[in-house]
Amino acid sequence: MTAAAIDARGLGKDFGAICALDRLDLEIRDGEFFGLLGPNGAGKTTTVHLLATLLAPSRGTARVAGHDVVRQGLAVRRSIGLVFQETTLDRDLTVAENLRFAARLWSLPDGVARPRIDALVRQFELLDRRDDPVRTLSGGMRRAADIARGILHEPRILFLDEPTAGLDPRARRLLWERIRGLRAASGLTVLLTTHYVEEAEPCDRVAVLDHGRLAALGTPAELKRATGVGSLTPAVAWPRRTAREHARGVRDRGTRVRAVPAAARPGAGEHRAAVRVARVRGSGVRNRIRRAE
Repeated sequence: MTAAAIDARGLGKDFGAICALDRLDLEIRDGEFFGLLGPNGAGKTTTVHLLATLLAPSRGTARVAGHDVVRQGLAVRRSIGLVFQETTLDRDLTVAENLRFAARLWSLPDGVARPRIDALVRQFELLDRRDDPVRTLSGGMRRAADIARGILHEPRILFLDEPTAGLDPRARRLLWERIRGLRAASGLTVLLTTHYVEEAEPCDRVAVLDHGRLAALGTPAELKRATGVGSLTPAVAWPRRTAREHARGVRDRGTRVRAVPAAARPGAGEHRAAVRVARVRGSGVRNRIRRAE
């Protein structure tokens, strides 16, 4: 059995009276390319910040690389790389200076840091710009430098929080090619957050979040089969449909559905279905629908 890189049980976070994340159960396997998909405000960034120990959970537990995010925060941080939505590079320093600074923060000896930095600037096609200030780089190059810094200490898990925000289509394409290369070379576990449906298509599995709740979970192929379509777009629209509508549509295609009532969500204002697609031994895919009013 493949070990879990990330294991969250009942994970939740409140900001005052606002529930940003509600009882998330999530297991991500070692070496998996996992996508968190959802609109703005769905709870994606909150999830990443909880797993990266930047926020303390209001309830539930989580283990990252085998370490508890509350009791073993330092061990968690040593095991992960984190790329934020906005660059955190020092714009007045050069690419090489930013990487050397990161190496110092990770206490990497010069004899280790220098060859790693040389390899990374080549891998991310930054060799010709390594001595240029970050503020002179294009958005795609800055993002490449962000990721290079994020993996400088060779983490087991890489968090990418909406890494393509603000990038043009060509820069996005190049970024995904580099991430695929990284995973092929090192077996790195990658947790991606995005609100672009097409970016979730290459993931091994996808979790759809909606208003802080898990709305769907499965491989892209499973989600497509469950909706009877060839794209993830209708799958991520499930949370916007009522449980009755979805159950009727799935039954018409011969798939077994069990509806489970859920507690009312404060301030929801409309019916929402939270659909979780899970692999069931010997019976293909079962769809479980929770209806919140």
